[in-house]
Amino acid sequence: MSSPTPALALDAYRGLVSLDTPFTPPAPASEEERPALSRRLLAHLQADGTEQRLREELGPSTRLGADERDWLRALLTVRGPRELPEDFHLALDRLLQAERRMRPEVDPMRLPRLGDVPGTAAAHCAVWQGDITTLAADAIVNAANAQLLGCFRPFHPCIDNAIHAAAGPRLREDCARIMRAQGTPEPTGHAKATRAYDLPARYVLHTVGPIVRGALRPEHEEALAACYRACLDVATRLQGVRSVALCAISTGIFGFPKEPAARVALRTVGTWLREHPGALELVLFNVFGDEDREAYSAALRRGALDAHA
Repeated sequence: MSSPTPALALDAYRGLVSLDTPFTPPAPASEEERPALSRRLLAHLQADGTEQRLREELGPSTRLGADERDWLRALLTVRGPRELPEDFHLALDRLLQAERRMRPEVDPMRLPRLGDVPGTAAAHCAVWQGDITTLAADAIVNAANAQLLGCFRPFHPCIDNAIHAAAGPRLREDCARIMRAQGTPEPTGHAKATRAYDLPARYVLHTVGPIVRGALRPEHEEALAACYRACLDVATRLQGVRSVALCAISTGIFGFPKEPAARVALRTVGTWLREHPGALELVLFNVFGDEDREAYSAALRRGALDAHA
């Protein structure tokens, strides 16, 4: 029986997705331009068969409705990683850049740290509750699936969907290039890097966390810890990355209980920072819901950040 193909190393794909070339977005569309841009993009996706696929996904009675932008977002969600023409990308980039400027952008370096003693892990960590797509961190982490192509369920409220929708379809195209080169699904506990395109961040780190069905076992915790270590290791090999925002990997539909997951995240990051002094200026634990926030608060009260793995 042959052994599984190992995950593709960073240097094997960084040129394939132009990781070291900064993405320069076009100027944002004006308020007056946005409706026409949406209609133009919709027309392209209607002509290339994507709309038919969406109607099959949602049901034949589905109507376009008044919100063309939501329909466009859903079309891009179900569309496969077939490459889009550059004029489509540029038009969508202008639309996404306009929408980005309508959301409050958060500078993670201005957030309060968990501690103020120089040289400690707490002095390099923060917890923030909110939408990760508004964070202007150097790199943000996406909780991906093994196909690494984003979520294909229209309107699904997962972080994978949110990140791909705000970044634009260039992100899925890059992930597809990496996965074609790798030739196998992404294993749990590794990380891949792409540029972040229309997000405030510069890079997205994609990692596949463990799936927990039934009792939580030590191997689940080690697999989750491996995800966090892999993301931090890859981040240090990208140009100019000093801040990384970590999402709560595996705690959604993958079923990892929230408080044990928070303990693993804090313990793993604390150990990594002590083993790599000066490698990163800030590691931000991003939580979305109140339950997630409380899980980190409880883990911090138990001293998880200072515990050695």
